[in-house]
Order: sequence, then structure tokens, then C-alpha cells
Amino acid sequence: MAAVELQTLEEDIALVTLNRPGLLNAIDGSLIDAMDDVLDVLNRAEFRVAILTGAGRGFCAGADLSGTGEPWVKAKPASPAFKTHYDSQVRLADLYVRLYELPIPVIAAVNGAAVGGGLAFALHCDIRIASEQARFGSAFIKAGFSSMDMGASYLLPKIVGAGVARELMLTGRIIDAAEAYRIKLVHEVVAPGDLMPATLTKAREIAENNAFGVWQTKIGLNTALDAPSLRHAIEIENRTQMLTGFTDNPAEAAKAHREKRAPKWDPL
Repeated sequence: MAAVELQTLEEDIALVTLNRPGLLNAIDGSLIDAMDDVLDVLNRAEFRVAILTGAGRGFCAGADLSGTGEPWVKAKPASPAFKTHYDSQVRLADLYVRLYELPIPVIAAVNGAAVGGGLAFALHCDIRIASEQARFGSAFIKAGFSSMDMGASYLLPKIVGAGVARELMLTGRIIDAAEAYRIKLVHEVVAPGDLMPATLTKAREIAENNAFGVWQTKIGLNTALDAPSLRHAIEIENRTQMLTGFTDNPAEAAKAHREKRAPKWDPL
């Protein structure tokens, strides 16, 4: 059984399931390996949108502390323990960067606990929809480390604001779905049985738009969020709009509006 499963939900919509339910989908080497393979497929833009969720009761409980999982990297002979630990840290961090930089949007369907590395999986997605049973926490500090891990110090303040992020990261406390919605960590909270239907509805809303425009919007937003000024962000927008303007999509959108039908977009 693969530690991460990739399925086609509908044409253009992929479902990625973290699949170690007995350990609340905790992260070990097998999950990292399988996620790398899934990201290879998603990076080829064979799908328009991906949904990321967890099997069983949890989304992802963070690092596997059971002692039974596969190592994140294989230690090299005579290599000091410090180097092995560092290589492990870098490998997992790079996995999150790959998820963040995918050319297609990813929606997190958070069905249960999303703590530590599980919170990081949710943060690196573009949109987060939560079950009422979802729980979130920057739990690294509770494990004896700092909360500076897996991109949390970069993404969490951008999503919920610096003040809220400081409180969550310094205390390491676990919050429920209602509080996650109040602080704008998640976009929607639904009953457990409505989680996948609600997430699929959002994925369809995205997939209905032109693929080139969605792609450019995702990578453009990622770039503009790091722009040092409004002028820099606008220059990114200007170039993006020029690129999209050279497709047939704007003319098709206008024609479809006049003819009162759905547009027939150019393929990406």
C-alpha cells in the first residue's frame, strides 16, 4: 500500500491522499518518497487542480515519532549524525517547497489533526477547507525544538498575520476548526461528511477557468507576495497580463458571453 495515493476524481481534478492512517499519516521516509513521486506527476500539469487530504481520522500528525517508520534519508557510512539529521531536514523542507511551487492550485481538505509537519502541508496549499473535526498546531516547540520549521515562519504570518502567528508558534497550542476559521487560517469549515463535496466544488470553480490564466495567477501571486513594493508587484502583473493577452482566451471569453455559453478555453 503506497504511503501517498494519487487518484483522478474527475477530469482535470486529482486527489492526493496521505495514506498511513494507523499513525495519523505521520511523515516517514516512505511518505516522503511517495509524495515526491506524486509531485512529479502533478508538476507535469496533467491535472488542473489537486486536492490534498489524509486517510482515516487524521490529515497529518507531523513527523513519525513511533520509531517504526522508514528514515527520511539513509545515513552514509562514516557520516556524522549531525550531517544525517541536516540532510533529513533539508529533504523534507524541499518537499514542501515543491508543493508550494506546483504550477496548479492545491486545496487542502483537512479532515483531522494537522499539526507540525501536517500544519505545514496545509500552509503550503493554496486554499484550506476544514472538517469540524480538524485541529491545527505548530507543535514543533512541544517536541523540544523551535517552531521555526517547514516554512511555518514564512507562510503562517502571511496567512493569519504576524501577531497571531507569533502566539501560535510560541505557545504551540492546538486550535480547533472554529478558531482556525476565525483567524482566517482556513477558508471554510464544514461537517465531516461534507468535506470532500465542498472541496470538490471549490476545485471545479477553479478548473472552470482557463488553464493558462490559473497557472499565471498562481505563480504570479507567489512572486508578488515577495515583491518589495507595489510598483514591483504591478510590473509582475503587467507582464502576466501581456502574456495571457496573447492567448485566444480573452476573445473566446467575450464571444462566449455574447453567445451565452461556457467558454472553450485553449489548452495549456
